[in-house]
Amino acid sequence: MTCEACKTIPPVIAEGYENKGSWGEVAGLKTCPPSATKALVALYDIFGPAPQTLQGADALSAALGALVLVPDFFKGVKMEFSWYADDLSEEIKALKEAFSKLALDFSGFVPALKDVVAEGKGRWEGVEAWGAYGLCWGGKVVALSSGPGTPFKASGQVHPGRLATSDAHQITIPHIVLASDGEDASIVQEYKDVLVGAGKPGVVDTYKGMHHGLPTLPIYSYLPTSEFQFNLVVSALLLSFGSSILKKRREEKSSVQIG
Repeated sequence: MTCEACKTIPPVIAEGYENKGSWGEVAGLKTCPPSATKALVALYDIFGPAPQTLQGADALSAALGALVLVPDFFKGVKMEFSWYADDLSEEIKALKEAFSKLALDFSGFVPALKDVVAEGKGRWEGVEAWGAYGLCWGGKVVALSSGPGTPFKASGQVHPGRLATSDAHQITIPHIVLASDGEDASIVQEYKDVLVGAGKPGVVDTYKGMHHGLPTLPIYSYLPTSEFQFNLVVSALLLSFGSSILKKRREEKSSVQIG
């Protein structure tokens, strides 16, 4: 069987996908917003708003009837795949170093994320609750934004980057972590020890066979992404149902077939 939300997810398009949203400005950042009464903020990874990332956001919007914002925090700059070559020119090395320095200054992105929500609340007054999820780098920003005073009702990380147990300790809302094979299993377990258990509204799962970056990197576009999209839907459902979805998810997980 499949969950009701899963039934509404559009078919995955590996190549030639056309985004369903439109670009606008929120808190000085480009966003891709459909309209709805509940909202998620989706944070990409260091490779920027890749087609797979936007397709996942569109799928969540369609399945949940939610407004999904994808802020361009890097403002048009991103890590290039070619920058991982061994024979980089001095110019490219400098660009890579500058971008890495920018991206790793998480203290600047946490308030920027909160600014997006603050302006969004004024623009979409019908939105009753906000949530957030992030991919790799974006997941770190989301985790750091999920502590005391957070504007979010629920949050999540997918193939999370730079996991730190200290981040988990300060999370105060329902939070879901969907790890891949690429993460440090010991730190994922530490996260789970903090967030999951009696009276704790968190979920931490590792999906064996899921490559780190599967939802984002074009080199993985030939692989089925339906399981990943289902995972994102679950993280979004936390926004709507709070801790009650955890019980439902555990009951469904043993019988759910993706596709």
